[in-house]
Amino acid sequence: MPDLRTAQPELPALLEQAQVHFTQRIVPLWQGPGWNATLALPYEALDPQQQPLPVQRYRAMACARQLYLFSSRIEQPGARERAAALFRSLQRHFHDAEHGGWFYSIDAQGKPLDRRKDLYTHAFIIFACAHYWGQVREQLIESTLNAALSVVAEQFARDDGLYEASLAEDWSDLASGPLQNPLMHLAEAFLATLSVRDDAAVEDALASLAAAMQTHFIDPEHGVMLEKPRGAVDNWFEPGHQFEWFYLLESSPLLRSSDLHASLSRAFAYAEQYGVKDTAVLAMLSADGQVLDATQRIWAQAEYVRALALRPDNADKVLIQLQALQQRFLHAGGWYECRDASGAVSRSDMPSTTPYHLATCLQGLQRQV
Repeated sequence: MPDLRTAQPELPALLEQAQVHFTQRIVPLWQGPGWNATLALPYEALDPQQQPLPVQRYRAMACARQLYLFSSRIEQPGARERAAALFRSLQRHFHDAEHGGWFYSIDAQGKPLDRRKDLYTHAFIIFACAHYWGQVREQLIESTLNAALSVVAEQFARDDGLYEASLAEDWSDLASGPLQNPLMHLAEAFLATLSVRDDAAVEDALASLAAAMQTHFIDPEHGVMLEKPRGAVDNWFEPGHQFEWFYLLESSPLLRSSDLHASLSRAFAYAEQYGVKDTAVLAMLSADGQVLDATQRIWAQAEYVRALALRPDNADKVLIQLQALQQRFLHAGGWYECRDASGAVSRSDMPSTTPYHLATCLQGLQRQV
């Protein structure tokens, strides 16, 4: 791994500034105004004045991401108690006692709203429960982790090594097919599980998933990870996801020698060339590099700087991109979610799901600096 501290002595202080902003400005939002104490759930988003936006729904995925946040070794008063409350809420509000698995969302009163079962949600439940169990070795947490792994293997899995993106409440087919983003987070969830226990079945599933992604999602000409299976109409790639995949593959001894890792390593420079403009990570491009959406998103910026830290001879870039993340997106009241192609703030609300990206970014950087 590159020695960033030696190559760029300014990095540790800059990283400390970002960490202080995260722990003192951002995390407390979700312990105070972002917390619905009645339902014991995070609100979906806060407005620029740090007040909850009108409630339309609560998603299991958002609950799981916050469970990860508060069980991710942040030294925050009340974090352990908040993680315990989020774990209980995940089960109480979203678990489907009749069919198994977890509903996508509930309404403002806490009743099931979107009763479908989606892979994205289940991947984050695995991810969060693996981290939480790593911190609190309680049997109920591991049982929930095992249940989520089981429904993914038994219900979502396909014969081609991929997984359906969405199924009906009773697990019947919705013809959704596989999609890149849920599959990436499933890989992340498998890696989280393997970080806290030996699990041959999960290790096999991870290797099979990586092979299937190489076969079905890698663009043969440019090597980028497409958002839909190869050959799908109106396909595209997202630079932020290229960098996110690269980080997962490069940081895993199990995946570092895979064909998928080789593809994403080769495509890194291509994604940078066409998908990063004046330090800003763009949202969507066609496989041949045409910009489809130039929106700048904080999560993509965070994934880029985290991935750069694992690339050789990139210390100067890491410093520049961490500065860009702070200057472009962080502010005294929290963060800006998106800027448009001209750099103007286009989303000033603060979703409860974003601190997950900032936490994983900062933790990834701390391991290298």
